[in-house]
Amino acid sequence: MSGGSLGIRSGSYGPLDKHLQKPASAARTKPCSKIFKENETLIHWICKFTGRKKVGMLLLCVISAAVFALVLYVGKGEEDRGGDYVLIDNRIRTMPPPPPSYFLGYALPPGHPCNTFSLPPPPADKKRTGPRPCPICYLPVEEAAALMPKVPSFSPVIKNLSYISGGSEFGGHPTLKQRDDSYHIRDSMNVHCGFVKGTKPGRGTGFDLDDDDVREMEQCHGIVVASAIFGDFDIIQQPKNISEYSKKTVCFYMFVDEETQGGLKTKYENKKIGLWRIILVRNLPYTDSRRNGKIPKLLLHRLFPNARFSIWVDGKLELVTDPYQILERFLWRRNASFAISRHYKRFDVFDEAEANKVAGKYDNASIDLQVEFYKKEGLTPYSEAKLPITSDVPEGCVIIREHIPISNLFTCLWFNEVDRFTSRDQLSFSTVRDKIRASTNWTVSMFLDCERRNFVVQKYHKEVLAHLAPPPPPPPPYSASDPLRKVSPRRRRDRKSGSRHHRKVSRGMVVSQVKVGHSSSLH
Repeated sequence: MSGGSLGIRSGSYGPLDKHLQKPASAARTKPCSKIFKENETLIHWICKFTGRKKVGMLLLCVISAAVFALVLYVGKGEEDRGGDYVLIDNRIRTMPPPPPSYFLGYALPPGHPCNTFSLPPPPADKKRTGPRPCPICYLPVEEAAALMPKVPSFSPVIKNLSYISGGSEFGGHPTLKQRDDSYHIRDSMNVHCGFVKGTKPGRGTGFDLDDDDVREMEQCHGIVVASAIFGDFDIIQQPKNISEYSKKTVCFYMFVDEETQGGLKTKYENKKIGLWRIILVRNLPYTDSRRNGKIPKLLLHRLFPNARFSIWVDGKLELVTDPYQILERFLWRRNASFAISRHYKRFDVFDEAEANKVAGKYDNASIDLQVEFYKKEGLTPYSEAKLPITSDVPEGCVIIREHIPISNLFTCLWFNEVDRFTSRDQLSFSTVRDKIRASTNWTVSMFLDCERRNFVVQKYHKEVLAHLAPPPPPPPPYSASDPLRKVSPRRRRDRKSGSRHHRKVSRGMVVSQVKVGHSSSLH
C-alpha cells in the first residue's frame, strides 16, 4: 500500500518518512535499555519485541497466574485433609473435619461374635411346621444405646414434608389425581396424612386426646414404643426384660378408647399401668376398630412430632426385648430407616387376598375391588424376578422405623390406601413400597418372621380366651395332719392285673420319671 492510503502526513515535527527511516526496534529497545542493564537476559530478549506498557501487562499476567495456581494448590490441600486451617499460637493448625450431616452406618469390630452369627438349621422334628422364634445376636443394652445415631439417616429426594389440612373427614379422601401426584416424589411435598380436621393431631381431628396428653407426647424426643387396644379387643401386655436405662429414656404409650378403658381390670393412677402411659382417645373417626388402630400404627410421626425412632407393637403382643437392642439390630446395624417382618407363609398379595376372604377378615367384594385396582396399575404375583425384594406381604403387627421425610411419606401414603380401600394393610403394602422405590430407590428392610417372634410373644384376643376351656383347678394342698390313705392288697392286685393299655401308660410314666431323675442326678 502507499503512504497516502495510510493517511501519512507531515506536521510540525517534520516529515514522518524521516522518522520512519529509523529502525523500529530502536524505538522499542531504548526504554528497555534504561530499565535492564544486563544483556542477553530473558527480560531483555522480551523487550526486543514489546514496549514498556506491554511488558508491564505481561508481568501482571504472570504474577496473577502464579497467585491463582497457589490458591488452587492450598485449596486442594485443605480439601484433601478434610479440615480448615486456623492460626493458634502463631502456628497454622488443621481443624478436624465437621461431623457428617447424615448417619452413614457402622460395622461391628472385627472378631465380634455377631459378625459370624448365623441361624441354626431348622429342627429335625418335621411335625412342627408352624411358625416359631429363632435366635438373634443382640448387643448388650449399654453397647446398643451407645450406637444410637447422633444425626438422622439420609432421606432420598424428599427433604420437606407437610400435610394437607381442612376437610370434613379424618383422611380427607384424596382424589385419584391427588393420589397419583403423591407418588411423584419431589424435594418438597404436601400430602394427605390423616388429621385433616382441627388445629393439630389430637385436637378436634376426630382422634381427640386430652391436652395434657398432647403436650406430654410432644416432649418425647428420642424413642417411642406404642401400641393400641380399641373395642376392648385385647388384654394389656406389660413389656418384659426392659433395662433401667430404657425405663428412663424410652416413652411407652398405649392408646385405648372408652370401651377398652371401661373393661380394664387393673386400676391405674397418674395415667399409667406398669410401663405404659394410658392415652384415652375420644371421637374415633371409624366404626371399624381395626381401621382405627391403623391411625397410631401408621401415623406415629404425626402423634409424636419430635420423636426420632418408634417401635409399634399390636395390642395382642408382649414385648420381651429392650427397645435399644431391637433398634440396633434391625435399623442401625443395617443402616435402614424402616423395618418390618415378612409373612411366615405367604409372599404374594393375591394369595394373601384369598386367605383374607377365606378367614372372613373383610367382605369379599371389597377385597376383590382393591386387588383388581392394583392389578390394573401393574401389580403382578410375587416371583424371584423381584429380588432383592423378598416378599410382597408383611406381618404388619410390628413396625420399626426412623422418623425421616421418606419413611413418613411412606406411612402417610400407606394409610391413605387403608383409608380408601380395606383396612387389611397387608394388601396395600407392596403397592406403596414399589411406587416410592421406583422414584427414589428407597425401600423397606424386611426381616424373617422367626426373628420377629424372638422379641415379641403373641397372646390370644379376649374373645378367643373366652371360648377356651378353663384350666383344671389345682389339687388341694397337702396337709401333714391328714392321715395317710393305705391301699388295700386287693387294690394292688387289681392294678397289677390291669389292661394292656393301662400297662403301657404306666410303663411310659416310669420311663418319664427315670429320665427326669437321671437328668436331675446330673446336676
